[in-house]
Amino acid sequence: MKRSPVIALLVLFFVLNSPLSSAAPDYAKWGIVAVKATQQRYDADIVDYKHIGRTQIQPGLAEEKFRLWVRSRSGQEFGVIVRIRFDPSADQLKSILFTETNRRR
Repeated sequence: MKRSPVIALLVLFFVLNSPLSSAAPDYAKWGIVAVKATQQRYDADIVDYKHIGRTQIQPGLAEEKFRLWVRSRSGQEFGVIVRIRFDPSADQLKSILFTETNRRR
């Protein structure tokens, strides 16, 4: 059986070249916070989610901004801009700000 070493080498090649874990983006933790806080505040389903970006407000205070599209229990859809302010060095939540919008983009 000469195929056995070739198969073993192929398996080893694919295992070594496959990503073991893909690192989550820096904003992922705050995205989860934004989604959960929006669901709780509006008692609604999140239909769409977009990370807009991070802004450094001042030393020790950064803001992640997300746009969520929400569907209420009655079927009404609307947008919510969620701004998460936090201390990036301590990774500590400072505030969550919500702004409703009718625009999806």
